[in-house]
Amino acid sequence: MKAREAPADEVDDDDWFEPPTTEQDDTIEHSLFGEILDWMLAPLLLLWPMSIAITYLVAKGIANQPFDHALEDSVTVLTQQVKQADGAQLRRLPDKNRSGRDFLRGDDVDTLYYLVVGGRGEYLDGDRDLPPPQDPDKYRSGMVLFRNDTIHGTPVRVAFTYLDMPSGSDDEPRRTLVQVAETLEKRAQLANEIIKGVILPQFIILPVILALVWFALARGLSPLAQLQERIRARPPDDLSPIESGQVPEEITPLVGSLNEMLARLSLSIDMQKRFIADAAHQMKTPLAGMRMQSELALRQTDHDEIHRSLLQLAKSSEAATRLVNQLLALARAENQPQAGTAFEPIELSELARGVVQDWVQASFAQHIDLGFEQPAYSIMISGNAMMLRELLSNLIDNALRYTPPGGSVTVRVRSTLELAILEVEDTGPGIPQAERAHVFERFYRILGSNVDGSGLGLAIVREIAQQHGAEVDIFNNPRAQSPKLPGTLLRLSIALLLPDAPEENDITYG
Repeated sequence: MKAREAPADEVDDDDWFEPPTTEQDDTIEHSLFGEILDWMLAPLLLLWPMSIAITYLVAKGIANQPFDHALEDSVTVLTQQVKQADGAQLRRLPDKNRSGRDFLRGDDVDTLYYLVVGGRGEYLDGDRDLPPPQDPDKYRSGMVLFRNDTIHGTPVRVAFTYLDMPSGSDDEPRRTLVQVAETLEKRAQLANEIIKGVILPQFIILPVILALVWFALARGLSPLAQLQERIRARPPDDLSPIESGQVPEEITPLVGSLNEMLARLSLSIDMQKRFIADAAHQMKTPLAGMRMQSELALRQTDHDEIHRSLLQLAKSSEAATRLVNQLLALARAENQPQAGTAFEPIELSELARGVVQDWVQASFAQHIDLGFEQPAYSIMISGNAMMLRELLSNLIDNALRYTPPGGSVTVRVRSTLELAILEVEDTGPGIPQAERAHVFERFYRILGSNVDGSGLGLAIVREIAQQHGAEVDIFNNPRAQSPKLPGTLLRLSIALLLPDAPEENDITYG
């Protein structure tokens, strides 16, 4: 069944086989092995310089400890040389011919500086250029402290302490500053030696780590290669599920998705095979009849006999055309997307009225009263308009075929609070209760009906109804007047798009 507004020569019955055309962007292939390797090595190469910097800071701290102890000893030795004279006056170191550096343990690598300053700020001994500590009041006397400073533009490490010395006349003691400074050459050398001892082994270990990472990745990704080989070794017609017990746990979801795709593909192939088998089986009879009628017409010499043969040939051609159209409609319904991506809002009354108008001439030709009833309000559903027209067309065609001349067929649209109802009612012989479960099967026809048909109409109806999540029920016609012709009422129930219709008691039919 084609949409009423589309001419017959503009509709391609095979258009449902054509896949949707989309622009394919250029894709870049990514290596899982390379991506994992990048994510492992990039942090490693970034952390390595950070490790060197942290190691250097730790090495400087380690190198400072023994040299700070040496500076502390120097300060202690120097403070012991500070003498008190006459109980009040501080004077220079005992022997003016000996420098304070003689009491300190100097060497040829670093330069030592010292300074002794009296309680009133007077210079007592040492290097005047050695800067004093800032905020002296915050330092406690008798404790050796350390700080970093510069002298003559050279960085030094300074150890200093304050001594409380009696002033003599005043009761308050005077604070004497003693400090010793040393340049940082030996510290830097020791720190560099520590760095070399740590970094050089890393240059040896790092290639080993890279090799182990490479081997571990290759070993860890080997199940993917094995899975690839197993899939590649399969015959083309083998769509059985892949064994998920032989793959790692991380690949199990991928294998599960692949098995689901194989199941859908197998179902699709089975449907295509069934369609081809059904089409081939059902087309044999009308094609054989057409061939026989054409051969018979060729042998006839009487014009009346030729006319009758050609008339029969036309009927056979019409039956074959209808069968092909129904087979294509069934295949189209079976291949309709399940997720409802092609659905759109539809006003059910308008759709039904258009389909009924297409069948008015056919009902006149068969002397059947074809009526249509609809409510005064709008009934909106979500669906595929083309498929729903096909469904209703098959219901009307089926009703017209089984209704004797002089009978009536009524198409009715109504709704409840939650459902839209589409009914097709006829005054034909009806469908026995025992046959109602079978009439939706393909090519099933009730024995003794004496009506031409392929048995595909209700199969198409069921398939389209399932695509829309609808239900199809069969009842006797409650308005039938003849016991011999109980009639049939086929009811399609589908969810409302906007469940705001009035109550069932408020429905009026026109």
